[in-house]
Amino acid sequence: MAAMAPSKEDETTALSLPQKRYYRQRAHSNPIADHCFDYPARPADVDWSTLYPNYDSCSPTKLVEFADIGCGYGGFLVALGEMFPDRISIGMEIRVKVSDYVMDRIKALRSQNPGKYNNIACIRTNAMKYLPNYFVKHQLEKMFFLYPDPHFKKAKHKWRIINQALLSEYAYVLRKGGLVYTMTDVEDLHKWIVKHMEDHPLFERISSEEEANDPITPKLYQSSEEGAKVVRNKGSHFLAIFRRL
Repeated sequence: MAAMAPSKEDETTALSLPQKRYYRQRAHSNPIADHCFDYPARPADVDWSTLYPNYDSCSPTKLVEFADIGCGYGGFLVALGEMFPDRISIGMEIRVKVSDYVMDRIKALRSQNPGKYNNIACIRTNAMKYLPNYFVKHQLEKMFFLYPDPHFKKAKHKWRIINQALLSEYAYVLRKGGLVYTMTDVEDLHKWIVKHMEDHPLFERISSEEEANDPITPKLYQSSEEGAKVVRNKGSHFLAIFRRL
């Protein structure tokens, strides 16, 4: 018997959101190791139109401006897309199964909400190595480092995503006045971040008043899956936001 053609109703059925239990992966990844990545030789080689529907590469106002580094399962990235529908955000995640989950999640959200979530996307990459391969000088307005791996052992502190050498790369891709948002539930890591950021000549910490008045600040606590887990466990949040000078 010949197979039945899919009905019109089947063709228009929206995709279901992915189930996280099928994308589980260990929390830690060695960012210094030689993972297998495809990455552009230079920012001009990036075809953003494959990630964002209706992306206009010729428009200077339609560049990726927000970067969620180590975006995890994409909760905060989705919140960014909802808060800033006219701005383009990218999530960068090193773990293969986790990045696959975010990509499938965005695909399902677009299917369920036609015309929405076209401003967010995720790529699997190592931001500690390849960030300048994706972004031109002073392209980004905001960078987010939410609940990064603390790498507790002293010998692994060089793996921390906030360190003196990498801060110069972050300053390169950030525009003047751009902001770096950091959040962690590990006080030792928070102190490490603040020390290294304040020691760098191109960053200054904004005041607690500015932090409180930033509309993004409330989203930093619970939008990400890691942040929500900290809230459930009644843990502490340590926030610090820095301005690019």
